[in-house]
Amino acid sequence: MKLRWTSIAWSMAYLLLLLSLITSVRIIGMLFLIVPVVVLYSTLTLRQFIMHMVPVWLVALIIAGQAGLFLPILGVFFMIPGIVMGRMYKKFTPALRIIIAGGVTTLIELLVLLVAARAILDFSLGAYIRDVIEISVAPMQAMADVNPELNDILTPEYIIGLSNYTLMLIPCALIIASFTMAVITHAVSRPLLESMGYSVPRLKPARDWRLPSSMIWYYLIAVFLEFIASANMTGVLAAVVLNFMPLIHIAFTIQTIGFVFFWANYRKWNSFLPFLLSIVVVLIPPLRIIGILDLAFPLREYITRPKR
Repeated sequence: MKLRWTSIAWSMAYLLLLLSLITSVRIIGMLFLIVPVVVLYSTLTLRQFIMHMVPVWLVALIIAGQAGLFLPILGVFFMIPGIVMGRMYKKFTPALRIIIAGGVTTLIELLVLLVAARAILDFSLGAYIRDVIEISVAPMQAMADVNPELNDILTPEYIIGLSNYTLMLIPCALIIASFTMAVITHAVSRPLLESMGYSVPRLKPARDWRLPSSMIWYYLIAVFLEFIASANMTGVLAAVVLNFMPLIHIAFTIQTIGFVFFWANYRKWNSFLPFLLSIVVVLIPPLRIIGILDLAFPLREYITRPKR
């Protein structure tokens, strides 16, 4: 009976998150929308899971009316990565593989969604981005009478260039968004499932986070390509570099955080201190050089090497 009422409560949470997609907090709702699906799929049989999902979609459609015709579609959309992650939780797959699978599944779905929107609704992502940028710079253009220098900056060529630059970064944005949702889903779902009595795989402790050593070569290649592409930032090579560099910077930031936790554990610092330092690492991007050095040179082995 306890499990039954818990499942109903999670179905209600899923309904509220679905309805949040037609409100001003849709971004927050979207980040957590997979969580109820993972919890329900991990704790129910397939038949029970479907019996919980279908009523939620119908109620969402009824409450939202015509404005919510897309809610069942989004429900199915976010259900798929939830099922993938939930199924892997049941098999006690390593946590990192679960996050990667959830992120890749979400990314593939986003790409399919963009292609379908283009084919069915004639949706142009480039035109949409240009419209958003024009709306964003409109208040600044209105200030041109007060500050004439803005006219020299906010030229039509500048707006077009900014639109093209933003469009080139869409692949990177989709990758970051997909894996952010997967990480948030795991971070929230794991303790919830454990509190319900289910055994769930955990990530390695932060002090053990280490990238493959080959990432150094990828980074050097990316830096070299960035140098070559700097003279032609509109080419395909520039687009590849623009999307790859932010991702590898994030990777080395994670490596730096891992080193911070390793050092704190080695020095037996207060457990709160590495969390505070990790925030500093995120807020000051150049500190990722620590992660690069940690990967390029055996810093951890040097630190723990017995002194003669």
